[in-house]
Amino acid sequence: MKKDIHPQYYAATVTCSCGNTLVLGATKPTMRVEICSKCHPFYTGQQRVVDTEGRIERLRRRFNLQ
Repeated sequence: MKKDIHPQYYAATVTCSCGNTLVLGATKPTMRVEICSKCHPFYTGQQRVVDTEGRIERLRRRFNLQ
């Protein structure tokens, strides 16, 4: 590998909005995410609205369509 062309690699601390923290390898030392595997509906099996406004609703609201 060539020297001085690769980004610094950290043992990053990833913090979710639910309070869960993970330690991963990344190019940033800390990160914040909204959804992780502990609170995502697919993994928990609970029905929860993740995206409150979809693409179609945003398009209708933007162009004032019905």
